[in-house]
Amino acid sequence: MRAYVLQRYGGAECAALTDIPAPRPGPHELLVDVRAAGLNPVDVGFRKGVLRPLYRLKLPTALGCEFAGVVAAVGAEVTRFSVGDRVYARVEKHRPGAFAEQALIGEDNAALMPADLDFETAAGTPLAALTALQALRDELKVGPGQRVFISGGAGGVGTFAIQIAKQLGAHVTTTASSRGEALVRSLGADEVIDYTADDLSSLGREFDAGLDLVGGETLERMFHLVKRGAKVVSVAAVPEPRTALQDLGGRVVLAGLFWIVSRGVRAKARAAGVDYRYMFMRPSGRDLAQLAEWIEAGRIRVVLDRTYPFSQIAEAFAYLETGRAKGKVVVSMG
Repeated sequence: MRAYVLQRYGGAECAALTDIPAPRPGPHELLVDVRAAGLNPVDVGFRKGVLRPLYRLKLPTALGCEFAGVVAAVGAEVTRFSVGDRVYARVEKHRPGAFAEQALIGEDNAALMPADLDFETAAGTPLAALTALQALRDELKVGPGQRVFISGGAGGVGTFAIQIAKQLGAHVTTTASSRGEALVRSLGADEVIDYTADDLSSLGREFDAGLDLVGGETLERMFHLVKRGAKVVSVAAVPEPRTALQDLGGRVVLAGLFWIVSRGVRAKARAAGVDYRYMFMRPSGRDLAQLAEWIEAGRIRVVLDRTYPFSQIAEAFAYLETGRAKGKVVVSMG
């Protein structure tokens, strides 16, 4: 089968379309004919090797973290899915492989696609939507009447985060360029800050929670936008010890490393009286089913920026890495 395979760590030239053997499902797994797959910054991280301390991949290996497709075969102990089902999923973290004509997924990490979505739109949903849902619902515990600040609202995770925060009853302020303002307002943002022109420090400490999707100086400014004692969750800055202990299987040595690399940002958060948490999302079929309900009810929509044919996946990644995408970039198997 055709797949986008990482041969060695490095630049764009280190991955290419090639033929590899088709996988076979284990007892609790689905074999899926992939119809479309979403591109994400984590795929670039895998390619560059920056995630090697977290996930030891045996190269060469197919890349790709999310897909939508049709179940082609099921393992002997699978009970929730049948051949022919249309499913979408975020693959297990230690086992990428969505950029291929066929992919494996554990039964518990897949869900039926929203009924009215095409494969390309469904493929752009799992990773970003799961990240937003788990950060807002589980970590920040957003509820009715809370004021939430979300940086980078026009990006892949941001477009879902705005809508999910509104579903949870929050008042949402986000950042976007003038080019992205119309998009984030259409998704439900109550207030929009132009990060290219407006001074965030003028907002004052009025927010009950913060979701950082940008990192850097934006994260540091966010520490002074949320109320004292509030929590800021980031998926764009540096991991801290809880990341290893709660998200990565209780890896104590890795927690020590994260304690070192996050000292600066944690010190700034403490000085501002804020709880800082870096989060890795977890694959979850249950959460995908919840998201599918919201999408089918018209309460959440998926924002695609561009769709490329699978044969042009290198061009798709080149565009993704410009950082200009508004919403998700996907490839279609045709």
